[in-house]
Amino acid sequence: MSATEPAQVLIFDADDTLWENNVLFERVIDDFLDWVDHPTLGREQTRKVLDDIEAANAVTHGYGAKMLLQSLHDCFEKLNERTASDDERARIEDLAGKLIRHEVELIPGVTETLDALRGRYRMLLLTKGDLEEQQRKLDASGLAPHFDSIHIVPEKNVDTYRALIAEQDIEPATAWMIGNSMKSDIGPARAAGMNAVYVPNEHTWVLEFDDSVNREDDGVLFIETFPELLKHF
Repeated sequence: MSATEPAQVLIFDADDTLWENNVLFERVIDDFLDWVDHPTLGREQTRKVLDDIEAANAVTHGYGAKMLLQSLHDCFEKLNERTASDDERARIEDLAGKLIRHEVELIPGVTETLDALRGRYRMLLLTKGDLEEQQRKLDASGLAPHFDSIHIVPEKNVDTYRALIAEQDIEPATAWMIGNSMKSDIGPARAAGMNAVYVPNEHTWVLEFDDSVNREDDGVLFIETFPELLKHF
């Protein structure tokens, strides 16, 4: 399938597709690993403990800075086999607070590319995470006017895409999901009958990897940078 064929709907992921996100989380995690400095576990082992805690917390707490904060607290207590002191809890809060205070960092070429696409296609934004947190980032980005509708959801799976298709009266074969996550963007969009564009981000969260996605799928367009969209649409 060629992306040069008429595509009526372009659906964009936000975190790590339009703006940097996980790299900010990684900086907080690096600072946490430096600080916690477990006496018997190496850095990779400590990170594995945190990854497992995040995976579990994502199910019950969703995604975003609040979930990471809870995970840091849980990880500290698991590693030390005790509750944190008031000073230790304050330190963890301060580390995670950097995410709340950080300004949105747009990925190079995003604004210009969206400007060029706007008006030629129906454009939607589909992002997962905490509603208040995602809305704050969207407001700070200044990108909202580029989209015909904006959808902030707690999870992105095949049911999410099917619901969007029904709600927005989308013909799946004419729609392209554009994002950096095989797990949340490419795989479930294809399962719902949409096409997809994979835009890699070297800082993609480890929990967003999915090796089951068929890289030979001719319904998926692989590009290297966001501005490359203009070569195909």
